[in-house]
Amino acid sequence: MEPKPSLLRNILVRVFFFCVLVIGVRFAYIITIRGESCELGDFCFFSLPENLNLVTGIPQVISSAIIVNDAVRSSPEKSMGRDLSAVGYYSAVFQDLIAESYLSPDSKSLCVDTPNGDEVYALKEIGVSDSIGIYKKASKPLVFSGQAIRQPFDENTFDFIFSGGGGIDKSSKPAEFAAEVCRTLKPDGFFVVHTASKDTYSFNSFIDLFNCCKFIRSRSIDGYDLSTPHVREIVIQKDSQILRHGVLLPHGNSVNKCSVPGYKQQLVRNAEPLITEEPPKPWITLKRNIKNIKYLASMADISFKQRYVYVDVGARSYGSSIVSWFKKQYPKQNKTFEIYAIEADKAFHEEYRYKKGVTLLPYAAWVRNETLFFEVNGDPGREKEEKEKGRGMGRIKPVQSSASVVGDVDKFRDLTLQIG
Repeated sequence: MEPKPSLLRNILVRVFFFCVLVIGVRFAYIITIRGESCELGDFCFFSLPENLNLVTGIPQVISSAIIVNDAVRSSPEKSMGRDLSAVGYYSAVFQDLIAESYLSPDSKSLCVDTPNGDEVYALKEIGVSDSIGIYKKASKPLVFSGQAIRQPFDENTFDFIFSGGGGIDKSSKPAEFAAEVCRTLKPDGFFVVHTASKDTYSFNSFIDLFNCCKFIRSRSIDGYDLSTPHVREIVIQKDSQILRHGVLLPHGNSVNKCSVPGYKQQLVRNAEPLITEEPPKPWITLKRNIKNIKYLASMADISFKQRYVYVDVGARSYGSSIVSWFKKQYPKQNKTFEIYAIEADKAFHEEYRYKKGVTLLPYAAWVRNETLFFEVNGDPGREKEEKEKGRGMGRIKPVQSSASVVGDVDKFRDLTLQIG
């Protein structure tokens, strides 16, 4: 028995409306929730412009991150092993950089120190297809083996290089990091870095470190997790007038000027007052005022320096100030310092021969380049005490004043050091 025409018509109408409802819900999800155009495999009939965003009333960085996160969640096979919050965050960052013309879909891009390739994945998601990442351990196809300080690429390869996650802050060799960026970045290419450093001293150190580039802009933005709630985003551009690795093309009339920038003068003003005359008992005075000393590394971020050097003038024994003070008390901010010990007294030279990481300079430090007398003085009436505690303090005297020396004195001629 065949169904009546009216019954069949009602069934077809209901199926039709059900299909329309499914299409409408799917279309509403894609446009209003995902905020993007339909892709191959999406159940919709037409596409919208990729840059159309119907989510309003939310700051751009936050809205972009939400959109991309939902897009990734809709593809479970893509999200496996991927930090969805990081992908969303970096997608928003890169979209802003595209809007500012620092990045484009045609840019050949590199992300350095990216363990899982979240930044690379985000670049590809927003249309920057020619993107790659490097890390010490490969995670193909997005991340290949390489280091920021030793990039496996030819010179002038990339239009855009990105360093996020505080990678440059953690680098033990920031100078080599900068040199490699300068080498692989194309002339007029952009380098964008996220750093936790925010003070003026570290900012100027960063600009000096990347002397192959010119500064474009810096701004404070939200970080993508609670460990870094705020980061500084710096954009620099490789200067086409720089040959390579910071060597400037000659410009003719160059003036050699020596001046102290204002931000460094302010640090000096914030330090403890200068002791203009040596106190009668310097070691006792030092112990009394040790808590008042303000070290540079306690007032500013010392990241982004070419080298980290500690010079101990009048070092005496290895355990005197290098061990008891510098290694134990100085705030080194996890940086590895080169240590130089300046000591003219030969009695201390032998022990430095076996100390690794310390270079002995067997000289007397002075303000001018001239011949000096270096004298180890014994205070009258304290011979027994000095014999128990060790040698007396060394003193530098110009040659013309040496005739006034009285007492038990060791003399060292022609030991000169010019410090400029």
